Amino acid sequence: MKSGDIVIRKFRMSDYEDVLKLWDEAGIHYRPNGRESRQRIEKEMKARQAIFLVAESQNRIVGVVFGTQDGRRGWINRLAVAKEFRRQGIARKLVMAVENKCTELGIEITACLIEKENAASKKFFARLGYGSYPVEYYSKRRSPGS
Repeated sequence: MKSGDIVIRKFRMSDYEDVLKLWDEAGIHYRPNGRESRQRIEKEMKARQAIFLVAESQNRIVGVVFGTQDGRRGWINRLAVAKEFRRQGIARKLVMAVENKCTELGIEITACLIEKENAASKKFFARLGYGSYPVEYYSKRRSPGS
């Protein structure tokens, strides 16, 4: 399906259910009872660290990226595009929109975490100029749904 005119805009809470469906379709692992719950997302949006964006075509959500920033680094999370809209530059536009917002905020580093087995995402980000750095990720979770 052709994307026609794609509009990149800020995520609105009324987009929540459509975004969950898109993540399901794309196989994105998310936690609807944890950090991707409606309440947590609303809280993050109010805290102003969120750079939550959607791509829309003819009033349909066809792409999403949840970016964040901590004042030093921008982070790209939960990037997904509807299957029939892939290979049309939508993911690239979403990533560039997060990068541009980070630049506006004076943030010079944008990063993403990619699961080891996700070869497609690794290739995609490499094509956009992202380098890979060997690190081990540690986290402490205060609840199992986080």
